Amino acid sequence: MDREQRAAARRKRMVVHRATDFADAERWDLQFWQSQTPEARLEAFAAIRADVAKVELARQESRGAEQQ
Repeated sequence: MDREQRAAARRKRMVVHRATDFADAERWDLQFWQSQTPEARLEAFAAIRADVAKVELARQESRGAEQQ
């Protein structure tokens, strides 16, 4: 699968909402996550945690490079 095909597949899976204000965004977010299965919520949490770990590692490496 090439880059364009992956992008098209990703767009088909995306669920989006244009909020009118912060309260609307919070309502939509809560409704969205409550509609997901426990497995989907756990998978999303694991993916977010992995992304956070990558950012933290990049920051540590950047700080190490600055100190040298």
